[in-house]
Amino acid sequence: MKEDGTDRVDEDAGDVADRVRQVIDGLGCSRREFARRIVMDPSKLSRSLGGTRRFTLAEIVRIAETAGVEVGRLLGSPQRPAPPPGREPAPVPEGGRPLQIVRETVRLIAEHGFHEVRVGDIAAACAMSSAAVHYHFPGRDELLEAAVRWCMDEDTNRRAAGLAAASDARAELEHLIALQTPRTEQQRRQWLVWLDLWAQAARSTAVGRLHEHYYRQWRGTVADVLRRGIAQGVFRPLDAEFAALRLTALIDGLATQVLATAPDSTGPDTMHTALLAFVDSELTA
Repeated sequence: MKEDGTDRVDEDAGDVADRVRQVIDGLGCSRREFARRIVMDPSKLSRSLGGTRRFTLAEIVRIAETAGVEVGRLLGSPQRPAPPPGREPAPVPEGGRPLQIVRETVRLIAEHGFHEVRVGDIAAACAMSSAAVHYHFPGRDELLEAAVRWCMDEDTNRRAAGLAAASDARAELEHLIALQTPRTEQQRRQWLVWLDLWAQAARSTAVGRLHEHYYRQWRGTVADVLRRGIAQGVFRPLDAEFAALRLTALIDGLATQVLATAPDSTGPDTMHTALLAFVDSELTA
């Protein structure tokens, strides 16, 4: 997304990066995992920690809140004294306020569409001011990127858990198909966000890059499963990359029909049956 004009940390970038690195190391998690927690592109976090990119003020706020430290500690300012008894700060929601904002953004986009969602709507859903939302995410573009990235991370984590538990490549592929069939409210919500992402990607180069990154990762996962299945003998010899392109395109088209038609027309059961039929007729050995 756009970074021009975004407020950057003025203090020496190396000192700030060192303090952020110490905080992350103290949490005992990987940098990729921490990037997921603060809803930040892992490559941006890596460049900022390496000194080739300066953190934005909003990113420092999210890092501080997620890590449970004062913003001033990361910026090198003196620590604020603890509040007097009876004046403790409001409790931080589970996962921190940045994740609360992102989750509510996803819900509102799914219900109303990105262009119908105002920052004031997100603030009201989070019981905070619009200024507080802007404190974490300066603009609507950054909010869209964070919402999509959070959906991507959630999707990737669910995929990995199912793939690890599958007995063979056929079971892995059935797991991926089940995840992409919009049965639950969460699955429908994510698909509605993807539809908004597609519309934005057709008009925005920055959003298009995010869309391209996700689909390269998604098709690569499917192609890897197909290659394992070919080696196991459960799938016939074929071009795994091209077969993954065909299958993911079929998933996209069917899911769009499920979301756009009446429940008694193309439903999730019909979609699931059609996808398994494709696997049986086109892929299975």
